[in-house]
Amino acid sequence: MKDFNSQPSKPATDHTLRQSIATMTHGTSPVSTINMWNDWALHLATSPDKQLSLTQKAWENWTNWLLFVAKGCPPEPENWPAKPKVGDRRFSNPGWTKAPYSAWAQAFLLAEDFIDTATSNVPGLNPANDAAMTFMARQVMDTLSPSNFLATNPEAIARTVETSGQNLIDGAANAVADAQKALNGERKRPTKTVGRDVATTEGKVVFRTHLMELIQYAPRTDTVHQEPILIVPAWIMKYYILDLSPDNSMIRYLTEQGFTVFAISWRNPGAEDANLGMLAYLHQGPMAALDYIGDATGAQKVHGTGYCLGGTLLSIAAASMARDKDTRLASLTLLAAQTDFSEAGELMLFINESKVSFLEDVMAEQGYLEADQMMSAFQMLRSNDLIWSQMVRKYLLGEGEPPMNDLMSWNADSTRMPARMHAEYLRQMFLNNDLAAGRYHVDGRAVSLRDIRVPIFGVGTETDHIAPWKSVFKIHDLGHADVTFALTNGGHNAGVVSKPGHPRRHFRLHTIRDDENTLSPEDWCDVAELHQGSWWPTWTQWLSDRSGKMVNPPKIKNALADAPGTYVKME
Repeated sequence: MKDFNSQPSKPATDHTLRQSIATMTHGTSPVSTINMWNDWALHLATSPDKQLSLTQKAWENWTNWLLFVAKGCPPEPENWPAKPKVGDRRFSNPGWTKAPYSAWAQAFLLAEDFIDTATSNVPGLNPANDAAMTFMARQVMDTLSPSNFLATNPEAIARTVETSGQNLIDGAANAVADAQKALNGERKRPTKTVGRDVATTEGKVVFRTHLMELIQYAPRTDTVHQEPILIVPAWIMKYYILDLSPDNSMIRYLTEQGFTVFAISWRNPGAEDANLGMLAYLHQGPMAALDYIGDATGAQKVHGTGYCLGGTLLSIAAASMARDKDTRLASLTLLAAQTDFSEAGELMLFINESKVSFLEDVMAEQGYLEADQMMSAFQMLRSNDLIWSQMVRKYLLGEGEPPMNDLMSWNADSTRMPARMHAEYLRQMFLNNDLAAGRYHVDGRAVSLRDIRVPIFGVGTETDHIAPWKSVFKIHDLGHADVTFALTNGGHNAGVVSKPGHPRRHFRLHTIRDDENTLSPEDWCDVAELHQGSWWPTWTQWLSDRSGKMVNPPKIKNALADAPGTYVKME
């Protein structure tokens, strides 16, 4: 691991060159891209059967399109030769059912289908390159969608006629404004004020390290469960994803159910923190928090709850505590948190040795990874929704920015990540999968998730692009404990922030005991019971059954600042 704090007076030529290239490509390695392309092209060139099937596919799609046009482009979906994928809303406007727009839409969808076939399942192709090539081809096709162009978008044309072209004038103004912001390095700012609109649950900062502030929340019931909860959020964004507006706050909900809640609020690191790694986050985060909670409240047991990267870190803490016969954890709740990265979803398309090495060069120069440099990868995973549909709305339809809800405002309140920590996380988790394999070291000794004996409550979300639920589900095979797993609808954030009373919410729930046979994700879905509504009440009941008797709330003994504290407000 390179020393990210060291700044040589005259960088090596290759290092300087790689930094320049990486800056231009936003951290993407051109070598990795070229290797992927060559791997695909050479294997396709030596696969005559695949070539023949592609020829047949091309002829079939072309014939189906000609027949569709010859029939006058019937508007009924059952007569379409190609249908949009589930969740693809590009062609949902009624204008797309009429000629010639329906013909253009069908030509595009059939071409998209052909490209998917051409870049998938090529004999002998490296599986990672197979997935990456399909993904890259999909990104290229997304840019060519007829929905992205004024002349071929019926909704944009109708809007232009309706407004006498005012939408195009407004769209041009939006484009100029966005270009100016990009040139000035400006990014989208949150519209909700921390401490006034969001992160308003009453409490005090009671403990502080360089990397985190620990918040103890005020009780909202006369008595509380004997054993408190410690929440470890991801440091990739601000902690208050779990404390949004009062009616949408998991933390407030927990206090209303009679729990004493502590939550970590991570520091927004700068260049001076470049050499802080995963172990710094472990010791200054959950381990320091557990020490304080035990000393301040006298609690012998604490229920750990980790979200996303915070759940991965909490799992490391639980494994190291189990190794050292430390029994302070009463249970472990993992919210959309991965512990085995062997099938970590489409994010793996952005992570290989070449790409991580390039990213390290970017971080070595600035000492950290900017959130914008990371968020671009997340946006590409859902480019239709997060990139192209927004461009159509702003530049072709001339619409302004929609008002931000709590979650959107939080999403704009991004943080940086120290260079060493992020490099270690990418290498040790994504590239090497050291934690799942029992190779991850804490304080010089390996830890194993198999040592964890406390009950586990896991939560996966059905449409998670960041921590796919089948990857989160792997905790069943890693721990040595009873695992209650909830699979909720929604994505990485909305599926977790799922307050009671939220419409159209459901989840599946099933417990596998440590002494029972394991189940595959598919078999688990067959036996899991479907529930309507939020999973929060089920989880809090699970916690209540394991949190001891009701007692008087512990006093706040060391108030350093009012919640939400100072670290959450750091730019």
